[in-house]
Amino acid sequence: MAETAPFLAQEAEGPEGARALWVAAVDGTRLRIGHYPGGAAGTVLLLPGRTEYIEKYGRTAADFARAGYHTLTIDWRGQGLSDRLLTDVRTGHVHVFDDYQRDLDAALSWAEAEGLPKPWHLLAHSMGGCIGLRALMNGLPVAGAGFTGPMWGIRISPFMRPAAWALSWSSSRVGLGHTIAPGTSPDSYVVAETFDDNLLTRDREMYDYMRAQVIAEPGLQLGGPSLRWLNEALVECRTLARMPAPDYPCLTFVGSNERIVDVPRIAQRMAGWPGGRLVTVPGGEHEVLMEGPEVRGEITEALIAHYDAAGASTREEENGGPQSARA
Repeated sequence: MAETAPFLAQEAEGPEGARALWVAAVDGTRLRIGHYPGGAAGTVLLLPGRTEYIEKYGRTAADFARAGYHTLTIDWRGQGLSDRLLTDVRTGHVHVFDDYQRDLDAALSWAEAEGLPKPWHLLAHSMGGCIGLRALMNGLPVAGAGFTGPMWGIRISPFMRPAAWALSWSSSRVGLGHTIAPGTSPDSYVVAETFDDNLLTRDREMYDYMRAQVIAEPGLQLGGPSLRWLNEALVECRTLARMPAPDYPCLTFVGSNERIVDVPRIAQRMAGWPGGRLVTVPGGEHEVLMEGPEVRGEITEALIAHYDAAGASTREEENGGPQSARA
């Protein structure tokens, strides 16, 4: 039985009964997972982005709970309250990108043992979108997939891209992979950056919501990535871009003012995803699920409809197809 972990219920504003638990990856890394209860419709596996943590999606989980869905989310290794990997805990780091798949496996093992209702569905944001795409290609047991601002490429100017590749690759070879990437800060973005200049959301109240959480628990704060993380991320994005789209119904959202991930790479991926649909959120920044209530409502309603349809299709197939379903 998993041990209870600290959880900021008041700051998360999730559905009643939300909780956090400790689980361990196969390599022994201690991870914090979050379970937001729902009904019998199924379970959303919510994979957060770099620097994020389970409380940040409390309001989204509440929306899913009202539609009958449980939500399971995670603090990836190196962030949130999961084990940090460097002496300087403010630097985001991973040894190899595939370690995130081990983290996901640990969460899925708990969900299976706990009997979280199926069908399961994927919702992945930013870095979580990269992890989630790899998981789909590995056969993740979900009926439908959703993404917001997925990191299928990192936005770097053409002039700086060769330097980013060279510096991030060479740093690990000379023992400097732990060094924070140039141009980034060790401080938490929502604490250090004012709302007026932020790249995440146009909604001040949601920005304050995020800021209040990391101020209430400074252990959630995280700064820029290490050079090792940067190289691992660049390699993983390039590798995934060369692979065909996995066979899942997919709905992806991206803000029209996205300035963090590579939008052309998202468009290219979705153009080649059979049955996939890309929705541009007018004026949206990187975190479209952290925009105002109207935008968030439209996105979650679309995702719920998408998951409902994917779940119905899965149940029909399990019952032997349309003829059996009607018999």
